[in-house]
Parts: sequence; structure tokens; C-alpha cells
Amino acid sequence: MGQGAVGQGAVGPGAVGPAGALSLAGVLSLAGTLAGDSGVQPAGTPLPLDLGHTVAPGRDALSHSRGLDCWEVRKRNSSEWCHFVRSNPDCRLEGGFLDYLDGVFCVFPPRLLPLAVTLYALWLLYLFVILGVTAEKFFCPNLSAISTNLKLSHNVAGVTFLAFGNGAPDVFSAVVAFSDPRTAGLAIGAVFGAGVFVTTVVAGGIAMVKPFTAASRPFLRDVVFYMVAVFLTFMILYFGRITLGEALGYLGLYVFYVFTVVLCTWIHRRQRGEGPTPPSPWEPEMPTDAEERESSGANSGDYGEEYQPLLPSRESSLRILSTALSPLDHRKWRRKPWYWRLFKVFKVPVELVLLLTVPVVDPDKDDLNWKRPLNCLHIVTSPLLCILTLKSGTYGLYQIQGVFPVWALVTLVGSVLATIIFITTSNEQPPKYHCVFAFLGFLASAMWINAAATELVNILRTLGVIFQLSNTVLGLTLLAWGNSVGDTFSDLTMARQGYPRMAFSACFGGIIFNILVGVGLGCLLQMTSSQLVVKLEPDSLLVWILAGALGLSLVFSFVAVPAQCFQLGRAYGLCLILYYLAFLCVALLTEFKVIHLSTA
Repeated sequence: MGQGAVGQGAVGPGAVGPAGALSLAGVLSLAGTLAGDSGVQPAGTPLPLDLGHTVAPGRDALSHSRGLDCWEVRKRNSSEWCHFVRSNPDCRLEGGFLDYLDGVFCVFPPRLLPLAVTLYALWLLYLFVILGVTAEKFFCPNLSAISTNLKLSHNVAGVTFLAFGNGAPDVFSAVVAFSDPRTAGLAIGAVFGAGVFVTTVVAGGIAMVKPFTAASRPFLRDVVFYMVAVFLTFMILYFGRITLGEALGYLGLYVFYVFTVVLCTWIHRRQRGEGPTPPSPWEPEMPTDAEERESSGANSGDYGEEYQPLLPSRESSLRILSTALSPLDHRKWRRKPWYWRLFKVFKVPVELVLLLTVPVVDPDKDDLNWKRPLNCLHIVTSPLLCILTLKSGTYGLYQIQGVFPVWALVTLVGSVLATIIFITTSNEQPPKYHCVFAFLGFLASAMWINAAATELVNILRTLGVIFQLSNTVLGLTLLAWGNSVGDTFSDLTMARQGYPRMAFSACFGGIIFNILVGVGLGCLLQMTSSQLVVKLEPDSLLVWILAGALGLSLVFSFVAVPAQCFQLGRAYGLCLILYYLAFLCVALLTEFKVIHLSTA
């Protein structure tokens, strides 16, 4: 879900919100703490991040002092699977709440392996649902409120907070994958795989659904920046390491991209003679013609705001709480098709838990989505969620002086604060400090996304062990497709509704954030004060095919789009889709050793 944010430089009503820089720094530091859970070696040689399939015999890469590679388990007799997994350090999953390898090889008998794989696949799909719902309904609206409260322009908000909101699942997945050398290939595969998928299948689908004229300057700007990012990543893979300066360079390049977007928009407006008046704190400005941006669509008003009473009435706190906690709108339910209802049934448990633990500040509502009893409950549940998901509950379960657990202390302090807020506020009017709840919701939803991303990476690694697949191919297929499916549907829907330019620009703009911040931040968080270099080991030919395919697709669009005078039709779209199918065939043939480098 990493696009739909950048590219045009303006943001729609649901974009991003109040207290920003502080929250962003807090979440990134928390992500660093989470990543630190993966056992970074303290000193000595640079930590190797294995991007290939498995370590060849006699090679000292990942198997150093780890015992046998976990992929070896399927080569043994089924009666030895459980002992092998439990005794081999390489089979230990870092972070997460569930041990998927132990479950599939120890809990399920060998004859029920297909059942275990089926259950894991269903859980994998549900994890993507959790990521999508959390980002769309809770993470993005709070970012919208944060940037609005900070009175950021929509151009800056679009390429910072909204990009972070839409790209959260991709970036968190990359950071979690980079946190363990054994899953680093997932990050590279997902970042590059999603890039190839979005710039070919999604962009080609838009051109086929609705032929259009692309916005020339935003397109050229985004493609050039993306090609530079891909080239930098290619060089880092070639040299096999990334230094502190290079990791910071990734983040610096994104800052420069943000500056360029703002500058281009300002120049465009000056040329058109526009003097845009800044919007009021809670009123979004309309996007400009050439730098227009789609609305984030991340509006939390999916829970009944469509049916508001004509006359205001005083409701009891209990009534407000029960209404706010209902993820279903019965009137909307009756007029929706059956498939919408079926999908909604699967989402209801996730939405209910998120409603209980994540506050949402909505600038598009008159009361800013102030629900006094529920928000007071959030004072207890949100901090409790944060400490119980941080390092998989290690901090939350820690006992102070061996007697009083941290989670109990957090609950006690939160209950006192919730009581004070409940006594000093009213149901009708949000307090002046209501924007603080946007920070709390931002942090809580980020912790949910990180927890889901950790489980996602662990279950993908487990499937890789079961099917003897490399992390790279899992990243460029399952992880990339899962994180891109939301953007695919939203961009194609927007194209059908007559806004293909916005959808097309999102394809090339949003993924810049994912590659620069995903790779830069993911590697940066693996560095320590005594170890400022992270080694990357692309042992697999597939990594080079993936990088080359992404670079070639960008070069193709960079040449073909201006050659057609930015008039994009079905022929261009068909070429992109055929290119992706050809790439996918080559990647799979390489994975299964049909295509391989000659050793002679």
C-alpha cells in the first residue's frame, strides 16, 4: 500500500494531520528498538544480510555459528523435523508472538502438512487485511490530523505524512525484514518487486482502462528520482555493503525529493499567476491542475457518519460508547452487495479491536471525532497496547523489583488519567488538547502495523522453508502483491472514474518513499555505534534480475512516454503488462534453477 501518496504534490481532504515531526521521530525510534530485537552482532566484521537462497557448502555466510541452514529440514526424514527445528538456532524466528516453524513441524503431524500450509496461507491473507484496515482507517486519518494541526501545506504533507501513511505496511515490512539477516531478501524482493508490479501492471492497467495524457513534469521528476534510487541500490548490492553515510544518503535523497516537489509546485503556480491562499486549519485546499493529488480516502467516517440526525440531541455516555464501538452500519449493510458483506464480516473483528485501542482524530468532522467515553478508554488501552506489542511483550511483562509488572503500572496510571479527563470534559465539546489523541492514535496504529508486519515476515520465511523458496522470490511475489493490492484497486477505480492522471502519477511517486525510506531506514536501524557498516550478500542471480527488471521498466517508461507526447493508450498499457509477465516467468525460472549462471 505504498503509493497513492506522492507524485502530484497535493493532498485531498483526508490527507494527513496535527502533531507530526515529534510523532514520526518517536515511531522511528520505536521501530529501531524493535529492530534491535533481532540480535545484531556487537562488533567485529560487518553484519551480513543474506539476500540469496541458502548458503553453499563450506561458505561462511549465514550459517556461521548458527548450525545447519533451516532449509535443510525438508531434506530429512519427517520423524526428525521437530527435533531439527527445535535444536537448530537458524530455525528460531526473531520477534513475533507465534512460532510458525515449530507449529508446522512439531504441532502438526507430517501427514497434515497440507492443512498447516492452508491455515498459514489464510492467516497470511488476514494479516494483509489487518495491515490494510489499520493503515486506511486509523493510521492515515491520524497523520492527516497531525499535519493539519501543524498547518503544513498540502504539498509537504502529501510527500511526507501521507506518503508515510500509505507506505506504512511496505516500510514496516522492510524494516522488520532487514532486522534479521535471514529475512533481508524479503525486504529487497518486496521493495523491488512492488516497484516492478506497480510501474508495469498498475500503470499499464490505468492506461488500458482509461487512455489519457500524462502530466509531463511530475512524471519526469518522479521517474528520474526513482531511477536514481534504483541505481544507488544496485551499486550498494554490487559492492556488497552499505555504510552509515550511504544509509543517511537514502534518507537525504528523499528529503531532497520533498524539496523538489514543493519547489516545482511553487514554480508552477507562479507561472500560472496563482496566489493560493492558505486553507484554514480544518479546511483542505483544492489540488492544482498539474500537481493534483488524490484524496487519501483514509476517512474514519465509515461507521455511520452518513446518517447524522438533523437536530442535535444529548446522548448518554453509554450510548456514545456503544455507537462508537460498532464497526457495522446496519442501514449501509442492507444496501451493499453480498461480497461486500462477506468481506466486512472478516474485517469486523479487526476493526473492533482497533476501535478499542486506537483513537482517531478526524478533521473532516465537526466534533473532530471526539467520543468522550471511548477516548477516555483509549488512555488506558493505547499505552497498554504499545508496551505489550513492543519487543513482542518483553517490556510489558517485565516485573519491577520482581513484583509489580509494567503492564499493571501502565494500566494504573492510564486509569487515573482517564478518570481525570472524563470528569473535566463533556460529551459535546472536544477539549483543547484533543489533538494529543492524534499522536496517541498514530503511535498505537504504528505499533499494530509493526506487529502485523513482524508476523507477516515470519510466516513468509516459514513458507519459504516449507516450499524451499528463497526470501527474494517470496518478497517479489506474495509480499509485494499483498502490499500493492490496495493501491491497485484504488488506482484503477480512480482511473475508471475519470482521474487517470492522478492514479498514474501515484504509481511513480509513492514508491519513491518505499525504496528510499525502506532501504535507508531498514539498514540504518541495524547499525550500532561500534558497527557502522552492514554487509549485503546478493548470492542469488534472482536479486540482479529483479534490480535489472525494475531499472529497465523505468527506462522504458522514461523513453516511451515522452516519445508518445505523453499520450498514453492501450498499446502502452499492454506492453507494460506483457513486460511484467515476462519478468515473472524469468524470475520463477531462475528460482527453480532452470535459468542459472554457468559455473564452467
